[in-house]
Amino acid sequence: MEIWINPACSKCRSALSLLDEEGASYTVRRYLEDPPSAEEIGAVLERLGLEPWDITRTGEAVAAELGLTSWPREAADRGRWIEALAAHPALIQRPIITADDGTTVVGRSPDAVRSVLP
Repeated sequence: MEIWINPACSKCRSALSLLDEEGASYTVRRYLEDPPSAEEIGAVLERLGLEPWDITRTGEAVAAELGLTSWPREAADRGRWIEALAAHPALIQRPIITADDGTTVVGRSPDAVRSVLP
């Protein structure tokens, strides 16, 4: 299992605590220091069944700088969004957990985190 985290994020710390309580084996990826590639983001989105704008933190300062809230949210614009997430990983919603079986969730709630446990 891999979890993408920002250590400063309370939701990430809560997810890690829950994984530890459950005795889960996982690898931490500090995605601000080790940003995922556009290909990795695309693969995660596929597993999540979401679009890039669904996991974009539009309240971040860089989102305002890029004018993300005015970007079209259509299939033709998907690549542009993914490239923005790869270039500015602070825009990626967190934590994202990928279980060994490929199940992937945005672990912002305890139920979401538990859903990837074996």
